[in-house]
Amino acid sequence: MRLLVVEDDPDLNRQIATALEEAGYAVDRALDGEEGHFLGDTEPYDAIVLDLGLPKKDGISVLEQWRRDGRSTPVLILTARDRWSDKVQGFDAGADDYVAKPFHMEEILARVRALLRRASGHASSELLCGPVRLDTRAGRVTIDGNAIRLTSHEYRLLAYMMHHQGRVVSRTELVEHLYDQDFDRDSNTIEVFVGRLRKKLGPDVIQTVRGLGYLLAPPEIA
Repeated sequence: MRLLVVEDDPDLNRQIATALEEAGYAVDRALDGEEGHFLGDTEPYDAIVLDLGLPKKDGISVLEQWRRDGRSTPVLILTARDRWSDKVQGFDAGADDYVAKPFHMEEILARVRALLRRASGHASSELLCGPVRLDTRAGRVTIDGNAIRLTSHEYRLLAYMMHHQGRVVSRTELVEHLYDQDFDRDSNTIEVFVGRLRKKLGPDVIQTVRGLGYLLAPPEIA
């Protein structure tokens, strides 16, 4: 899952991005509203963390423009604790949730997880597909109750497909959602990670749909 953090405080921006990366996400960063708007307008993010008090272009204007342009990416806004009016403006502009400053990083992580679950139609923090269980809170994967060790890129790939199970996902889509903008992208690496996952989870967990991409679905559906 690929995220964007738009926050003008360099230290806070870096702290949020680092926490999200350690939780298994690919993260891009922007330090002002103009750059944030451009990235959110041109890149396929799964969720965006957006501060409202931004230079060059304020967060409300950025969010309103995204929504006017039909961008439906889930957005978590960051607000000052004593500015309840910012929260109202944020929701009216199209925000999906908010966190008031100062905050605990665990709250950011929990709210991002919730946004991603809702966006893909999942109610629980545990995603199930046949014998495979992915606990998004703990970053833990089990198959038939047995824990499986995955690399960060294997986890990202499986998490994205678990969020979008039952739908064919192309290699191009996977590349766009698994890597940040600075990563040297190569769609051939997706085949490598799929192969590794099949060895760890079983050959039938991820199906290849010739000419289209990959499908993760329970055995009875696949």
